[in-house]
Amino acid sequence: MNKTEFLHIIDKFLNGASTPEEDMLLKRYYESFQSTPIWNEAELGNKDDEEALLLKRLKEAMLQKKQPTGKLRSIKRYFWLAAASVILIVGGSYLYLFNSNKKGTIIAAGTIKEQTKADLSPGGNKAVLTLADGSTIDLDSAGNGKLGQQGNADILKVKTGELSYNNEKSSEAKIVYNTLSTPKGGQYQVTLSDGTQVWLNAASSIRFPTSFIENQRQVEVTGEAYFEVAKNKEKPFIVHANGAQVEVLGTHFNVNAYGDEPEVKTTLLEGSVKISKGNNSNLMKPGQQSVVSNNNGDIYLKNDIDIDEVMAWKNGGFNFNDADIPSIMREIARWYDVEVTYEGTIPTDHFTGKMTRNTNASNVLKILSLSDEHFRIEGRKIIVTSNKK
Repeated sequence: MNKTEFLHIIDKFLNGASTPEEDMLLKRYYESFQSTPIWNEAELGNKDDEEALLLKRLKEAMLQKKQPTGKLRSIKRYFWLAAASVILIVGGSYLYLFNSNKKGTIIAAGTIKEQTKADLSPGGNKAVLTLADGSTIDLDSAGNGKLGQQGNADILKVKTGELSYNNEKSSEAKIVYNTLSTPKGGQYQVTLSDGTQVWLNAASSIRFPTSFIENQRQVEVTGEAYFEVAKNKEKPFIVHANGAQVEVLGTHFNVNAYGDEPEVKTTLLEGSVKISKGNNSNLMKPGQQSVVSNNNGDIYLKNDIDIDEVMAWKNGGFNFNDADIPSIMREIARWYDVEVTYEGTIPTDHFTGKMTRNTNASNVLKILSLSDEHFRIEGRKIIVTSNKK
């Protein structure tokens, strides 16, 4: 969408001739820049910044409308109903595409075109439970109810996608370990014997004792997992993830420790945790994210983390906030169980947008194709082609 087209939509909005989708596009664009540097540039009417001028014109248009709020609320309800029958759930009817210099662009949803008839279904509740003797249980096909016993703990499949271990019994003398693993395209939830709840993302695993009989509750994680730890001051809960260690008493946090990611990221939602690797350690507060380098073990903290972005996978969505194409494609590869390859240069564009994970891969790729990159599906492979040199 060029400047002339955007200004034309603003004029239609002022004259009451804009469509609900166009109204929603303007509203979302308007709201997304509040409390950002360009918002102040628009206030000043910076003549050197075309986007600031567009935003200034839009702000003036919003003020000219006597009662835009109620109208836009009704438009929002209408649009989200309409969006359910198409593919876009991306902050309204638009998606921001950021190139390497982080300059934002807005593109109308109507420009999306079908690229391929090939498709890939989204992931679902899939996992394998490995018992202490090395035998396995395919949880996809297992019925609900008691699946077996490990040590003094009963293993129960509570419902589809959820496993539970009964309350631990202090009479148990031997530690028995089980491992819950999700494949690419899988996710699963387990309640440990102490009441701690764990959600596993795709291509992840957790190794845990069937009953916590030691002075510490220790588990090992690969991939990504979200924890709601049962409080027990006498028994700290420790998560080992790719060389990093997360120690808590009772709290909610997310650990991203995929082997193909450059860092281990722990995001704290509630409580407090201690992050350690080697001789380095850091205490975290809610809303912070610790980042541990896989190369040198350095730990640093990020503040004011977007929790919705971090937890999108658990809540059934993708949430990309200025994310580069390679990191987006790693996430897509894990969820749709595909291989991703690149033809030509590896893209440097950055994207911001939200969409559901409960949709075929082609729908996600249609949205991403609003850049100079092109995506095609061949069997269980997604090929990314860039026109940029």
